[in-house]
Amino acid sequence: MKYGKLVDIVKSGNIIIPLYIYKEFPKLKIDIDTFLFLMYLYGKGNKIQFDINRFSEEFFCDLKTIMKYMSILQEKKLIEIKVIKNDKNIMEEYIYLDFFYEKISMNIVGEVAEETNKEIEKEDVFQVLERELNKQLSPIEIEIVKAWKESNYSDEVIKEAIKESVINGVPNLRYIDKILYEWAKKGLKNKEDIEKNRKAFREKENNKPKKVDLFDYDWMEDDEQ
Repeated sequence: MKYGKLVDIVKSGNIIIPLYIYKEFPKLKIDIDTFLFLMYLYGKGNKIQFDINRFSEEFFCDLKTIMKYMSILQEKKLIEIKVIKNDKNIMEEYIYLDFFYEKISMNIVGEVAEETNKEIEKEDVFQVLERELNKQLSPIEIEIVKAWKESNYSDEVIKEAIKESVINGVPNLRYIDKILYEWAKKGLKNKEDIEKNRKAFREKENNKPKKVDLFDYDWMEDDEQ
């Protein structure tokens, strides 16, 4: 797209790009011109009547270019075209942006989760424990945590043990202490070691032969009838 046409589009006010969508642009894996056309559609709402001539006129592009944009957006699963019968029983084509909304929402949720995980990683062991146990640690509990640290359990390993206790539904210090002891016996010294151990355990469980329930049927009784 030439800059002159881009300037015309901006001046026309047909395109508004929210900052949060602009930040997600690289993840959409489309070129800038197609992105601008997508934003042009975005400005028209979720259900847009397919009118290629109007699109061409308002977006300052020829029909062939508009069809190219439409093809790319469909291929990338950012838009969907549906044929719907109107009130006059005439079939009409509409463009829906649900796929685009879902993709943007998933990206944003993923970023929020990533930021949350980073914040959790910044917390010290005492903060993590108080959050997971939903209470303030007592002086005795604080001493137990200090003892873990003095026993050369890293904060990373202690946090993983806390996570393990929560997953298993037993979030208390005695159980966490047992987890740390068992991991130390196995030589698990960091998060990577723990993840490998978890994976090995899952694989072992999945490879166990499944018990087959036999149907208890009295064949003799059946013959007697």
